[in-house]
Amino acid sequence: MTTAPHTLNTDVAIVGAGPTALFAAFECGMLKLSCVLIDALDSVGGQCAALYPEKPIYDIPAHPAIEGGALIEALEQQIAPFDVPRLLGSRVETLEGHRGDFTLKTARGDIIRAKAVIIAAGAGAFGPNRPPLDGLEAYERTGAVQYYVKKRADFTGKRVVVAGGGDSALDWALSLSDVAEKIYLLHRRDRFRGAPETLSRIEQQIEAGKIEKVVPYQLHALHGTDGVLSSVEVTTLEGASRHIEADALLPFYGLSTDLGPIALWGLDTHRNTVPVTPATLESSTPGIFAIGDVATYPGKLKLILQGFSEGAMAAHAIHAIVHPDTALHFEYSTSKGVPG
Repeated sequence: MTTAPHTLNTDVAIVGAGPTALFAAFECGMLKLSCVLIDALDSVGGQCAALYPEKPIYDIPAHPAIEGGALIEALEQQIAPFDVPRLLGSRVETLEGHRGDFTLKTARGDIIRAKAVIIAAGAGAFGPNRPPLDGLEAYERTGAVQYYVKKRADFTGKRVVVAGGGDSALDWALSLSDVAEKIYLLHRRDRFRGAPETLSRIEQQIEAGKIEKVVPYQLHALHGTDGVLSSVEVTTLEGASRHIEADALLPFYGLSTDLGPIALWGLDTHRNTVPVTPATLESSTPGIFAIGDVATYPGKLKLILQGFSEGAMAAHAIHAIVHPDTALHFEYSTSKGVPG
């Protein structure tokens, strides 16, 4: 991790260091474009590494299932030949200049001069939507309440309440049902938002006694001493209550997101996203591109695999900025290999 302020000159400044940013760095390397990765987090990987390093991802081509941490490790191995610099632990505060000549400055004082910029900032600054429960902070400090699962082993033999009705709640209920004593799946209505295969697996675990649906209930209170959880109190809309003996609560109510300084860089934005031209991923400001979850256009799918494609397209579009007098003759990686 880089800690002291640096001044760097590069072809492409990549804001973000998640999976799409890492693959964009690979594509830049394949086109012999120099680049640097800049991220507010102190390690690469973005949400994959910070939020679900042990959660399987099922829609990465050629991987029936791969954990978030393993995906990031593989992407790092892929860009290793290009020796890409990383400025981590300090977010980009200002971005000035024009196509072919941008200057970025980080909160730590790093100065990066680049001919083009790729914003791969995911959802921007992110944090969990926390349930409004009295005394919540004490349980957060002890780990009795967690919003991200980093180690499944931490829940071995425990009684766990998983709250939420979307993919994260369903996926973690399934994943932890293999190690926990009992999973209580809590939702305010008896209807979950998930893929048919996921819902089918949930029903199988319910029949096996590993998961119990607690519907239609919502969180009401936490009970315990000095941050050690003993039970979770839930209620219906009509006021009927139930106490669930539990060791841990995992509320999955989504993330609150904020573009942060990106919203001040003069780009057109829409609901914490950056609209781009689909063919090039260029934003409203020439020379600044956006890929991954932060980018939006008609037909956009928020999938990592689509972010990979966007990284490749942006890199090819940027080649014309960095080398305006050199035609890009596309070659398959099987033909040319990795540039030396």
